[in-house]
Amino acid sequence: MIDISWSSNLAYAVGLVTSDGCLSKDGRHIDFTSKDLEQIQNFKSILKIDNKIGLKYRGPDRNRYYPRIQFGDVKFYKFLLSIGLSPRKSKTIEKVRIPRKYFADFLRGYLDGDGYTHSYWDKRWKSSFIIYTGFTSGSLKYIEWLRKEINKFYEIKGFIKHSGRSALALMYAKKESLIILKKMYYNDDVTCLSRKKFKIMKSLGIIEQQAGMLERYTGTPKERVS
Repeated sequence: MIDISWSSNLAYAVGLVTSDGCLSKDGRHIDFTSKDLEQIQNFKSILKIDNKIGLKYRGPDRNRYYPRIQFGDVKFYKFLLSIGLSPRKSKTIEKVRIPRKYFADFLRGYLDGDGYTHSYWDKRWKSSFIIYTGFTSGSLKYIEWLRKEINKFYEIKGFIKHSGRSALALMYAKKESLIILKKMYYNDDVTCLSRKKFKIMKSLGIIEQQAGMLERYTGTPKERVS
C-alpha cells in the first residue's frame, strides 16, 4: 500500500500522475506511461511499487511503444481523487491540492511530464542567451489555476498561449524562467528526469557565465542582469 503522507517525493509523483498518469474508471487502478524509462523507474521507486514495467503500444502497426506501469491501490486512488484528479482528466482537471511546502516538487514532476524548456542565442542582441519554461495542458481552468498558484508563491506572472490544436501552454521567459527553475531544482538531490535537468543546468550555466563576464567588465551586479 502506498504511503500517502505528504513528502517531496510524493508531491513529485503526483506531478507525474497529473501530467502522464491515467485513473481507471474501476476506482482502483492507476496507469503511468512515459517515453522515458527513467521516468517510470523513478515513479516506481518513489511509490515503492513491485509491479513490473511493461509496454504500451502506440499506433496500429505497433512500431511505437512506451514503457508503462499499472497497479491497483484503492487508498491511493481515493487520495488522488481527493486532491483533484479524476478519470479522463486531461481536459476536465481544474486544480490539484498541493501543500505549499511541496509545490515546487509537484511542479518539477509536472514539468518532467508535460513541461519543457527552450533556450537559444538571440541574434537580435549580441551575446544574449534566452530561456523559456513552459507547462502544457488541455484544460484552460487548470492552466489558469497553475498560473495563479505560481504567481502567489513565486511572484511571477507568466503568460498563456495556444500550443498545438487543443493544448495550452503556460510560459515563463527570461528572469521569470530563472526564478521558477531555481525553485524547482532547489538542490542537487531532488528526484527528476535527468535529461531535462541536464539541459536546464547547461542553460543556467551559460547564463551564470554571462552574468559573471558582465559583472567583471562593467561592474553590473549579477542580480541585475536580464
